[in-house]
Amino acid sequence: MRLKGKTAVVTGAGSGFGEGIAKTYAREGANVVVNDLNAAAAQRVASEIAIAGGKAIAVAGDVTREADWHALHDAALEDFGSVQVVVNNAGTTHRNKPVLEVTEAEFDRVYAVNVKGLYWSVRAFVPHFRAHGGGVFVNIASTAGVRPRPGLVWYNGSKGAMIVASKTLAAELGPDGIRVNCVNPVIGNTGLTAEFMGVADTPENRQRFVASIPLGRFSTPQDVANACLYLASDEAAFITGTCIEVDGGRCV
Repeated sequence: MRLKGKTAVVTGAGSGFGEGIAKTYAREGANVVVNDLNAAAAQRVASEIAIAGGKAIAVAGDVTREADWHALHDAALEDFGSVQVVVNNAGTTHRNKPVLEVTEAEFDRVYAVNVKGLYWSVRAFVPHFRAHGGGVFVNIASTAGVRPRPGLVWYNGSKGAMIVASKTLAAELGPDGIRVNCVNPVIGNTGLTAEFMGVADTPENRQRFVASIPLGRFSTPQDVANACLYLASDEAAFITGTCIEVDGGRCV
């Protein structure tokens, strides 16, 4: 088991990529703290992990709120004693549409979740990592931050900010034994698929996006989880400040 003896916090783990990451980590021996804004979804995933023989707790919370991050930190330590890995997976987008149609409220929400959530995670867990000789952040950014599409200007910008922040964090926190890396998925089967496309989620509309992916399909939660598993494991002990594109060649 590649994560035996480790505890991982996974945000946005009530569905989609986060659920895939949480369940993969649990199968590989990690204790998992399943966070989601949707309390019922977080509890479902934690319960399914337990039924499968893993160890998990559910902690509902909003990643844009400092108090919720402290509650997440405290719950993890109360149940598991320490944390070695934090996966910043929770994310959101504005709908794919012309830039002048994006409202201020949509802009603020995208940056609050995608960028400020990372800010609060660092504030909450870096002191703990320093006190215990190191730790790992795995940040779920996007191919949008590397090879952006029209219609998602502010989402693209938020993921670009996450990528640059992650690289800078890696440089600053490396002396503390803290590794920081990104995983950049291409569009996948999540609750935000229609928002990313900006049109109805139909086979015909999906094909327009699949046509730009050389391997000819969307990403899956397991694809993303596999990359996150490597980055959290001791196999990646000398890997920091990098991005793994899980994109079927989209960014080539």
